[in-house]
Amino acid sequence: MSFERVLSGMQPTNTLHLGNYLGALKNWVALQERMECLYCVVDLHAITQDSGYGKAEALRHATREVAAAYIAAGIDPDKSPVFNQARVPEHSELSWILSCVARLGWLDRMTQFKEKTGKHKERASVGLYTYPVLMAADILVYRATHVPVGEDQKQHLELARDIAQKFNNDFGMSDFFPLPEPVISGPATRVMSLRDGAKKMSKTDESDMSRINLTDDADTVANKIRKARTDPEPLPAEPKELESRPEAQNLVNIFAALGDETVDAVVTRFAGQQFSAFKSELADLAVAKLTPIGAQMRRLMGDPAELDRILSAGALKARAIAEPIMKEVRKAVGFLS
Repeated sequence: MSFERVLSGMQPTNTLHLGNYLGALKNWVALQERMECLYCVVDLHAITQDSGYGKAEALRHATREVAAAYIAAGIDPDKSPVFNQARVPEHSELSWILSCVARLGWLDRMTQFKEKTGKHKERASVGLYTYPVLMAADILVYRATHVPVGEDQKQHLELARDIAQKFNNDFGMSDFFPLPEPVISGPATRVMSLRDGAKKMSKTDESDMSRINLTDDADTVANKIRKARTDPEPLPAEPKELESRPEAQNLVNIFAALGDETVDAVVTRFAGQQFSAFKSELADLAVAKLTPIGAQMRRLMGDPAELDRILSAGALKARAIAEPIMKEVRKAVGFLS
């Protein structure tokens, strides 16, 4: 298969943060210059854990906010369609078909389901259990060849590859669905909490000081950087010396990613300096890079009708790709249409 197509998305749950920007959005912006890209807000996934009476308006608001973050970070919706998953029914249709291809044993091995449900999996929704099948459909409905994913989603992408291969084999479709490849890049693909270097930066952490939200203003961004946890030692002369210092390593990684530098270059520049001086420069850098994104997000959120227009236009472009693919899938399966 000669073409390259990227598909990725984020859930509209809580406010996006620095980890989402450095681990995904920044790379997505770069990818759209090299490949055909589609970026969706995965609102179908968002209801697997948090849905019901009174949640609808919050979901609509969060969907628009995530779309605003995509655009504010540099995604060009004229070049790379931006849309919400629910506007493209082919996602759900293919998900059902792939649910009949995937095997229970495969889903039983998904560690993220076990982590999210713990000892209470009987209380979890069926949707949360089959979440990886919908993720496979999100990718395969566009015959995407590349998927930017974090480490926590690599297992789900492997499952998507298995499902694609089994569909191709079961229905004699040869290489109809490509086996999508992960795209993992950048020095800060896994941004850690500002309060605990052993924990990933999270939208759901109880402490707002643990993360920098993309909507934080300049003073808040600078304050969170200056109060970020570190150790009393100065910065080392070698990057390998950071391996036993998770908080220090996290801040150096963040500096490198925001400044488009290597970790080696950052360590060389600040070797032997105290973290107070380093944090001051990091705060200035973070404010310069992030506050324009927050300002643009606020501007976009002030015009929800325009955001809805962008999402609707993106969905039309996405469906133009997905519908011919689904027509072939329906024919292969044996559906009359």
